[in-house]
Amino acid sequence: MRLDTHCHLDASEFDSDREAVINRAVNLDVRAIVIPAVDAGNFERVRALAHSFPQGFYALGIHPMYVQHATQQDLDGLYDLLVRYRDDPKLVAVGEIGLDFFIPDISQGSARIKQEQFYEAQLAMACEFDLPVLLHVRRSQDVLLKYLRRSKVRGGIAHAFNGSMQQATQFIERGFALGIGGAMTFPRALQIRRLATELSLNALVIETDSPDIAPAWLHGHRRNEPDQVAEIARVLAELRSQTEYEVLEATAQTALRVLPRLATLAA
Repeated sequence: MRLDTHCHLDASEFDSDREAVINRAVNLDVRAIVIPAVDAGNFERVRALAHSFPQGFYALGIHPMYVQHATQQDLDGLYDLLVRYRDDPKLVAVGEIGLDFFIPDISQGSARIKQEQFYEAQLAMACEFDLPVLLHVRRSQDVLLKYLRRSKVRGGIAHAFNGSMQQATQFIERGFALGIGGAMTFPRALQIRRLATELSLNALVIETDSPDIAPAWLHGHRRNEPDQVAEIARVLAELRSQTEYEVLEATAQTALRVLPRLATLAA
């Protein structure tokens, strides 16, 4: 079963041909596309988009790179929507949330403090509504884990993970799967490839992060799309000396476990 556990399908890069993008993925038997929000301005947009086709699912949250322009009113609005849509089967997680310590302007001083405050507040919402989280993890693994140790969040996905094996193990022990996508397809991505080959498939899910993080064969040439889960799975299978079918089935089962509302796919 082909699933894209992280795809910004609402992005402006898809405005001219979004329906065709969806159709290409569906024609390759992509059974689910999870669309995470990034700020209050696209909460309703990702929900409406997810409801516009059977394979669509969504998450609501404020991305750490958008936190600096967010307000308490945005957090309150997120909470209100989680109340309103708490029983929506297409709402699979709180996300994309987390911390980004790669960009200097937002990784120090008051900007960093605000990131951590928003992350902690959204973890609390995920706990209250018993939803998993989609975590943005960029040079922030240890601090993310610090907050997870204080939280009773039910796990989720550490998106585009690129930490150490020790850090990976700590996320996995807390109920998280690691998102594997286009970065793994580059031969020089040694750390990601090590994780992809040495960790159990029970700890991995496949994602595209479309339109970003294009795989090697698209890099610099063409926009990334959710139909690329098939080729990403093929590369993962080659690295692990397994069949593509084995990789797709195992990672799909992992996705169904960490995002339980996707289980309607298997019904």
